[in-house]
Amino acid sequence: MIQGAELQDLGLGEDEERTYEALLRQRAAKPEELARVLGIPRERLNAALTRLSDHGFTTPGDAASALPHPAAPAAAIRTLIHRRQAELHLRSAELERLMMSADRIAGRLMEGSPSASEGGIEVVTGTRAVGERAESLLASAEQEVMVLDRPPYAKGPEDADSSRSPGLDIKALLDRGIEVRTVIDREGLSYPGRMRSLNTLISHGLRARVTIGVPTKLIIVDRRITLLPPTETTDPTATALVVGDALLRNALVPLFETVWDQATPLGGADASLPETQKELLGLLASGLKDEAIARRMGVHVHTARRRISQLLDSLNAETRFQAGAQAILRGWLDV
Repeated sequence: MIQGAELQDLGLGEDEERTYEALLRQRAAKPEELARVLGIPRERLNAALTRLSDHGFTTPGDAASALPHPAAPAAAIRTLIHRRQAELHLRSAELERLMMSADRIAGRLMEGSPSASEGGIEVVTGTRAVGERAESLLASAEQEVMVLDRPPYAKGPEDADSSRSPGLDIKALLDRGIEVRTVIDREGLSYPGRMRSLNTLISHGLRARVTIGVPTKLIIVDRRITLLPPTETTDPTATALVVGDALLRNALVPLFETVWDQATPLGGADASLPETQKELLGLLASGLKDEAIARRMGVHVHTARRRISQLLDSLNAETRFQAGAQAILRGWLDV
């Protein structure tokens, strides 16, 4: 099950999640009562309420002593995602500046050398050459491989197995005991069969997260050498960079970690939900209470609660907030 760490990945902590859930369920009328319900000191509650307000999860109450009103979950999640997007765009701009100067740095460091060393940059041209170079780098992996993954892919969307960077066979890496972490752009999850293949890899040990706006394709091997695959993989003249230079490597590894920290973990749930569950997700994201959801769906409130519980289980989520975050990032709800 996904724990509070998932919400921390989106910028909040356990106190904030529990407080927000309690506000949604109207479990208390005043701050001191809510603190007792949650079993936390008033100071911690005040801090949680402040952070919820700062992140757009609440609006002021009707009186100075009243609890704030919770924002609808979909709107609250959207605010967090857009804030993380802005931060990622800043990181992406830093990477673009590095990319613009890559040829100049490569010419200075390579000095005609046909291969990259620990202190240089190699330029690899052509789809086949890029794939072979990627395979060579991955074969040398001893501990970990980190991947940023985004479209476009080498082949059409009908080929789910091709939805990956050139030469990257994640299953083979996992079979060798290599730790593999990947962050996938949400757009990439829409390719047919992609979530199914990812779920299989997750069951074999892949650690996968999803976010909006992955800034670039990237493969990092053992934190010592990095491959920047070409953006357009179908171009026969496409160029990739193999980076061993410490200056660039020390920028690209933190870039991956930043994107990873701000992405949402993928569990093993199937990406295709029945329409009734998608409808239920939309009702939950609108902030409706169980009784209102039951009326909308034409069922008894106990039936609605049972379906909500089943939906949370299918998403590996403990709370409605976590379910909403998973659903939005997987593309089941619009942002």
